[in-house]
Amino acid sequence: MNPHTKTFIASGAIGHRRLVKFTATDGVVALATAATDLIAGVTDFPSGATDGGRIDVIQLGPAEVVAGGNIGAGASFTAGAAGAAVAAAPAAGVNNVLGGFTETAAAAGDFVRVFVQRGHIQGAA
Repeated sequence: MNPHTKTFIASGAIGHRRLVKFTATDGVVALATAATDLIAGVTDFPSGATDGGRIDVIQLGPAEVVAGGNIGAGASFTAGAAGAAVAAAPAAGVNNVLGGFTETAAAAGDFVRVFVQRGHIQGAA
């Protein structure tokens, strides 16, 4: 399966293989840094982008993203610091925005293979 990729404008500097979020401006994305950010997808732009530059974002399908901590294969992931993927583990009644599911395990700083499929999850009581 080929990924569905769309080109956006970067708000701030954004690196390769990072999670990005939608902003209040149509067509503009910024680094996703919190589990509540509305994730747009994973960047696929080897040189990264500077503020106002164009950047490609995988919105659905296979991708690689930087892991922000230990994460197991098959885990749902969300955004952590610096646009890295972290395991989604919301507390009871707390919502997380999902970027998708991991296909491999990874440690912090590794590239983890993922399937981008946005969604939401709420922690169980």
